[in-house]
Amino acid sequence: MIYKRLTSLSFIFISKLASSYLSSVILNKTNELRKRRRDRVMAIKNLLVLAVLLSVIGVSVANPKGLDLNYYKHRCPDAEAIVRRTTVQYVSRQTSLAAALLRMHFHDCFVRGCDGSILLKSPTKDAERDAIPNLSVRGYEVVDAAKAALEKKCPGVVSCADVLALVARDAVLVINGPWWPVPLGRRDGRISRKSEVNLPSPFAGIAALKKNFFDKGLNTKDLVVLSGAHTIGISNCGLINSRIYNFTGKGDFDPSMNPSYVRALKKRCKPTDFRTSLEMDPGSVKKFDSHYFNIVAQKKGLFTSDSTLLDDAETKTYIDTQVSTAGSSFNKDFSESMVKLGFVEILTGNKGEIRRKCAFVN
Repeated sequence: MIYKRLTSLSFIFISKLASSYLSSVILNKTNELRKRRRDRVMAIKNLLVLAVLLSVIGVSVANPKGLDLNYYKHRCPDAEAIVRRTTVQYVSRQTSLAAALLRMHFHDCFVRGCDGSILLKSPTKDAERDAIPNLSVRGYEVVDAAKAALEKKCPGVVSCADVLALVARDAVLVINGPWWPVPLGRRDGRISRKSEVNLPSPFAGIAALKKNFFDKGLNTKDLVVLSGAHTIGISNCGLINSRIYNFTGKGDFDPSMNPSYVRALKKRCKPTDFRTSLEMDPGSVKKFDSHYFNIVAQKKGLFTSDSTLLDDAETKTYIDTQVSTAGSSFNKDFSESMVKLGFVEILTGNKGEIRRKCAFVN
């Protein structure tokens, strides 16, 4: 009798255990199927967004200059997730890195194209990163950390140029800025020369800026839209002291500036102060929004390159539109221009290489 009772209890226990196991297996399988379905839906959404953006900017969707949203799908399927995870870890702790990493990507693309050449170090200090405009570029540790994580998972597969493009996008997303698709497949350049760094200057007028952008396949709208990234920008007194104290060599200030803004800047920047930091979009520097256009419209642009956007009919119209509509199209426009920037003079196919470490050629 006792034996039969124990046998019955054992059967009940085993049945429950089996039932629990089967439920767990079914639940895991269901979750896996749901994840695959979500991934497929996300992939389709990404392709649709890219298709719209590329149709707007006139780039072939089928093979946009050799880049592909799913370029690493088989060789390193977790590439974007790995980069995103690393970027979030760094930028969430230090949000000012978002502006720094976006600036790094821009500076990279404007010299030899988006090939990661700004990341290279030179023992003789004659690489791009050693040029005066790039001495204040920071955030290299984020790119290096993301690349190191990728090398552990997929050695020799993901280029540093692609890592930088992804990091810039994800850093902006961390501070609630716009998202944009990043087609992948860029190769890394092997050349980085300090002498070749010719970036759009903060002291430049509208004609020079338009030429800078046209030379890279970008247009006037891209110029004013990408200038909007200054909404999260930080500079220093050294770059604007002559503008507010001795613009023409007669102890005057730039007449294109709002006098009240000049007075405020003089309170913060003494004539010999070259280090004190300045927000490029006062009061909104921690938020990626269209407020930058408001301050430019009020003649409070920090650089000449900001103020001169009011000197061109197309750029001024764009600024006025963003001000009057509270930036209704800015995020969309910024996403489109960032996609275009990411195609500038890229290396694909057999050109360049895939660096094992971003600071050094193989």
